[in-house]
Amino acid sequence: MNNPLHWYEALQICKHRGDAFVMATVLSAGGSTPRDQDAKMVITQNQQFDTIGGGRLEFEVINLARNALEKGESGYRIEKFALGSQLGQCCGGSVSVLLESFTATQFQVAVFGAGHVAHALIPILGALPCQVHWIDQRAELFPEQRPPNVKPLPAQDPAAWVAKLPEGTDLVIMTHNHDLDFAITVAALQRPELRSIGLIGSRTKARRFQHRLGQLGFSAAEIERVICPIGLSDVPGKLPMEVAVSVAGQLIAREHQDHPKPAWRGLGKKDIKELLHSGPETVHNDE
Repeated sequence: MNNPLHWYEALQICKHRGDAFVMATVLSAGGSTPRDQDAKMVITQNQQFDTIGGGRLEFEVINLARNALEKGESGYRIEKFALGSQLGQCCGGSVSVLLESFTATQFQVAVFGAGHVAHALIPILGALPCQVHWIDQRAELFPEQRPPNVKPLPAQDPAAWVAKLPEGTDLVIMTHNHDLDFAITVAALQRPELRSIGLIGSRTKARRFQHRLGQLGFSAAEIERVICPIGLSDVPGKLPMEVAVSVAGQLIAREHQDHPKPAWRGLGKKDIKELLHSGPETVHNDE
């Protein structure tokens, strides 16, 4: 059963959450068809939103979409359908459907702390294509209204959450307690597969942490993984929003450095030619 959300509402939610999804669009419709050109639906692994006409046509499109999701595919493909007896539809027309596959985001951020800077940072991260794990001991500090890609995680022992974070996560440590910051930092250094460890604080705090980490037996190379003060050095300011913008800028820069956009994006020449010539010919035919 389809979710009551419209496709454009589902599209926004999927993008904000960083979910994998497929957008199905009727490119062309010839003869008698259940929906006209430009009908759209969004398909995730467990749900579908809106409709391109229902029936066997939609069933086949959903199966194709979920097969692409299971394989982790991204990109575009065009499928053509004859709406005859084999598809269990007696419309007699034909449709071409564009399937656009989008993979789940790998941009993961864990924010430890729910103070003033965190409350300024979360809305910025909420507008980015990333998954945010927001961890603090004080559940009452999490606002009721949050971006859909932000998951609040009340925890008596925030440092224990480090072991549960996905590989490649960027850590932002800004709790209300220096000892808690240190415990989280120690836990993070025990996971070399985390992408970055950012710690709010002064250079004095950084030196003290470096000394304590050295006493625990961490090597100089391991200690250098801790970025303190966190944020872009050329974005000054101590106001919560100024610090938040600096931190977000550093996270964005790192993400784009590790995952640069390809020189060519979108449909290729072959795909465009296929679109221009999409007509009544069919791939899914009952003849």
